[in-house]
Amino acid sequence: MQERRIDLNGHGFHLREWGPPDAPAILALHGFPEYGGAWADLAEHLKGVRLIAPDQRGFGQSWAPQEVRDYATGKLVGDMATLIDRIGAPVIVLGHDWGAAVAYGLAMAHPHLVSRLIVMNGVHPAPFQDALAKGGAQTAASQYIPWLRAEGAEDILAANGFARLQSLFAAQMDMAWLSGDRLAAYKAEWARPGRMTGMLNWYRASPLVVPEPDRPATGLPALPRDRLRVPMPHLLIWGKNDTALLPEATEGLEAYCADLTRITVANADHWLHHQQPARVASLIRDWIERA
Repeated sequence: MQERRIDLNGHGFHLREWGPPDAPAILALHGFPEYGGAWADLAEHLKGVRLIAPDQRGFGQSWAPQEVRDYATGKLVGDMATLIDRIGAPVIVLGHDWGAAVAYGLAMAHPHLVSRLIVMNGVHPAPFQDALAKGGAQTAASQYIPWLRAEGAEDILAANGFARLQSLFAAQMDMAWLSGDRLAAYKAEWARPGRMTGMLNWYRASPLVVPEPDRPATGLPALPRDRLRVPMPHLLIWGKNDTALLPEATEGLEAYCADLTRITVANADHWLHHQQPARVASLIRDWIERA
């Protein structure tokens, strides 16, 4: 694994890279509350590619502005569009959790930069907002979002050695992978000045509306659905036991995708790339090789 700094649009970003520099590139985009090092497990099994994993804006060792407006989706996508230009377009883009939101943004707004799109337990904005608007199971599962958007949430999450942050997604999911030296590394990244605010600003800047459970939302702003198409081949890998993102959050995804492949991974949840990295790597390799 190699690490380096890069300037993107006048700001410093930290990159980790695995694999031969002349191999086909996969841009791997982490989610909350991870950082680029989260891809180490997968990289160990994903041979023959150049896996490039930035700490995204607000995370790890990358630029972490403190204003919510600096985390608008267009700016997050713009960071990675500039990075792909540096890598050499087009590339395969892989996104998990919030990283999937940026991956979808790249695929929809900059399709010339993305040859193939891979998403793991992440959601396209239209089906996700539709699921939230129903006020059903996904709405109930997403009630942590308004809490994370609240003022002062960073202090609560950081207290007692980040105890609340560790437990946030542990309910009913397997967090055995986050322990020992790995947990110490995560805590070191979370403790960098301003990072907790930067990480939470992804939630605060998002236009998603999360209604109260059992109360369907009304009067939502119309989504520009004609601009939310994914024109390249798209692989969706889903950890079956995810309790934060439910299958209903992807219902209707086919309407936005020209070429969608769905694969469900049993005995895995939201953190499937840590729980079953060999299986996930095999699925990715097989799908790419079938092209």
